[in-house]
Amino acid sequence: MSPPGAGGIPCCVMCRLLNIFLALLSRFLFAAHGVVTVWQVVTVKGKPLYWLLLSGVALLSVEMALTLKCTRNAEWKWFSPMVFLYLSTVIPSIWFLELSLLQSKLPLNASSGHELHLLAHIPISVGIEELGPENWVAGLEQTMLIVLVLGRWLMPKGDMSRDQLSQLLLVYVGLGADILDIFDTFKEPEVKGNRVVVIVGLALFSWALMQFPLVLTQTRASQGDVPRSWNSLPCCHQPSSSLPPCFFNEIWSLLLTVGLQDAPFLVYRLYLMIKEQVQNQLMIFFTCKNILIVLLELYRIFVVQFEQQVQESVLERCEALTTYCQTLGGSEVELGEEGRRKMGSSAEQSHCMDMELGIEGEEDHRVST
Repeated sequence: MSPPGAGGIPCCVMCRLLNIFLALLSRFLFAAHGVVTVWQVVTVKGKPLYWLLLSGVALLSVEMALTLKCTRNAEWKWFSPMVFLYLSTVIPSIWFLELSLLQSKLPLNASSGHELHLLAHIPISVGIEELGPENWVAGLEQTMLIVLVLGRWLMPKGDMSRDQLSQLLLVYVGLGADILDIFDTFKEPEVKGNRVVVIVGLALFSWALMQFPLVLTQTRASQGDVPRSWNSLPCCHQPSSSLPPCFFNEIWSLLLTVGLQDAPFLVYRLYLMIKEQVQNQLMIFFTCKNILIVLLELYRIFVVQFEQQVQESVLERCEALTTYCQTLGGSEVELGEEGRRKMGSSAEQSHCMDMELGIEGEEDHRVST
């Protein structure tokens, strides 16, 4: 039975109520930002049909009910459906807003004036009404990444420890800074009217955001106390037939990070620098950063693979030593049992000889009498 908490309420009930509150709070944060983003799309496009983009956010209530019912800690272990549903609303909205901005920057275009006047029919404050489309899009993109970090912080931890959660939040902040720089490249004079470059940048932006529903730190579990020297081998007392899956999981996590963000962003930035002649301090900095991160992640993959081979050889030697110890111990037991059997048989033989001698003595005594 769980110990009572404050007011005599069991601790398990209090933890369950806290998880429900955090689940509601994080989903409300995602839903609020999704509604504002879709509202801006409807305002710019002038068609109520775009309210259908709220389908992902509308499913958050169903997702929360299923998550609370089917999980023990109110959150899934490897994948977050809540973040995925939020991104399914925000990503298409960002696409529509960015393409609308691109269309307004093209020559012989006069449709943006009508779209800006649509704000006058909505009862909002004067400061918000004076915001231009570029400011709206930049603000929604920046707040999207802030909402992702805050929402992940507020939502229940699930099976993650506090250390893993802090690592995940730091990873999110680093990813967000790199992703936001993609939108800054759209403002460069060399590419601001290049539709192909903008669409490729938006595709990379959408591809990189697929990291956020994944719990990357969950794949980097503790590797245990596998020995590295042959002098002390605790595994010989409890042999293991296979390595823990942490090596494969960490390699998979590193490959995801390289494939979803660092490598595609590096190719994209190199193309902009070489082909489009976009050369500024931020572009050079983030390009060098991507090169360094890709090299470090490849080096880390090599290190993990090498450690896996070393531990496999250690475990093989450990299992061989364990088998030898068991064999040696079994032979000693057999020798001991055989010795006891020999001692027992000799004692029985001596006892029989004593009985025979006693019978013969009695017979001799009778004959003599």
